[in-house]
Amino acid sequence: MQIGPTDVLLVIDPQNDFCEGGSLAVAGGAGIMPLINRLAERFSRVVVTQDWHTPDQISFASNHSGAAPFTEIEVAYGRQMLWPDHCIQGSPGADFHPDVAPTVRKALAVIRKGYNPAVDSYSGFFENDHRTPTGLAGLLRDLGVSRVFLAGLAFDYCVRFTAEDAVREGFEAVVISDASRAIALHSEAAAKDSFRALGVVESGAASVLA
Repeated sequence: MQIGPTDVLLVIDPQNDFCEGGSLAVAGGAGIMPLINRLAERFSRVVVTQDWHTPDQISFASNHSGAAPFTEIEVAYGRQMLWPDHCIQGSPGADFHPDVAPTVRKALAVIRKGYNPAVDSYSGFFENDHRTPTGLAGLLRDLGVSRVFLAGLAFDYCVRFTAEDAVREGFEAVVISDASRAIALHSEAAAKDSFRALGVVESGAASVLA
């Protein structure tokens, strides 16, 4: 693939809590950080997203009496998965993984999401109400971006919903699958089905680095 000035690399939530030892660890999460750094070297523009929750976040199972993580509840904007507490503002778990520091230093912007306690946020473009924007789309349009490449954590949630919203916002979207990791096999398969339906392209890192 030819990478040009209208391309951007979106690095999704490369944070400690999503890596080994974190409160919502994704298997193999830390292992993709060196590859993300190599990918970032190929792009003139890099943007990073960061989960940035308050302790009273609606998606934390601990805030719902008797509820268990990885179950769903009904909230004002629809079904919401409940998670272990993670990426709390200012906590070590919310910090970027140290192995991805070169990419974070290069990033022209960090888009924080999920800071509204009443609404979770998977996508880098919108909160989970699918109405409240983060400002990412406007930033990319102002930069003249037409195609986004995505890598990070987790493939089946925040990477997936960011890629889907990218297409809905009029951008081409390419998910670099081997620079992402999924939480669960069934939701990984669902993400892949959705990508095919929406026209999100999956690619390997080798095609980008060539």
